[in-house]
Amino acid sequence: MRVLITGATGFVGGALLDHLILNSSLALRAAVRGRVMLPVGVETVLVGDLSPEVEWKEAVSGVEVVIHTAARVHVMNDSLVDPLTEFRRVNVEGTLRLARQAADAGVRRFIFISSIKVNGEETNIGKPYTSDDIPMPIDPYGISKHEAELGLMQLADETNLEVVIVRPVLVYGPDVKANFLSMMRWLYKGIPLPLGAIYNQRSLVALDNLVDLIMACIDHSAAANKVFLVSDDEDLSTTELLQRTGYALGKSVLLLPVPHWLLTGSLKILGKADLAQRLCGSLQVDISNTKELLGWIPPISVDEGLRKTAEFFLCKSLR
Repeated sequence: MRVLITGATGFVGGALLDHLILNSSLALRAAVRGRVMLPVGVETVLVGDLSPEVEWKEAVSGVEVVIHTAARVHVMNDSLVDPLTEFRRVNVEGTLRLARQAADAGVRRFIFISSIKVNGEETNIGKPYTSDDIPMPIDPYGISKHEAELGLMQLADETNLEVVIVRPVLVYGPDVKANFLSMMRWLYKGIPLPLGAIYNQRSLVALDNLVDLIMACIDHSAAANKVFLVSDDEDLSTTELLQRTGYALGKSVLLLPVPHWLLTGSLKILGKADLAQRLCGSLQVDISNTKELLGWIPPISVDEGLRKTAEFFLCKSLR
């Protein structure tokens, strides 16, 4: 079986490619934006940036499964006047062009890495999102992912293409970037943080667990035309996450017990309501449907995922 991976040099796509090389006998093809060095045996096809203008015929020829991890990702403090238009151009129009050409070429299955932002931004504790919930995306990134999902499901109705949608929560793992990397840097430096009394609940997913689920979706018959939420199946408060990440880093963590109401109120006054939500709000997912339909359980624990993430961070920091 030949599998095409888009975004094969990215955080998720790169890890997926490495796992498939080590743990499968699949013929692997990577769609890349520029000249890159990939492991021996991986066929590369140069397609450029994801857009509605990309020609995919060479990339999808002879392919049975497409795993689409490439996207315009969520951008903090986006400077574009109309970010939704650009998100739609890349994540909706670019994705659907690939999927249509894949269907025309006889591709059997299209695995789309979406986002929990399709469900929404926040849950009440004990009231997790499920795959059956009505989508309530708020920001341009989540809206674009939802619209892409709708277009893909319509294409599945019109063609023989099977669509599998995976909505991850926050993904962490070796070489993680953005807010998770910033958090590890603060902990590594021993910076006191006013986050010792946060009693929210948030679902996370280790990169290894996400990759394992994607691999299960490649040929599982029950995955066709379904939506799957994915997490580590253990939720943590922000305080617990900091404590356990600090332990993985081998660092003492100094967390000041600032009351939740004072912290969120102060951040909102400073114009940082989004940060307050990420630090203090809850976002939980129920993955029971994923486990039952696919017979899948996350192969590693939160602590194992944090250990791997911390080891990579420490090796990189000590170079």
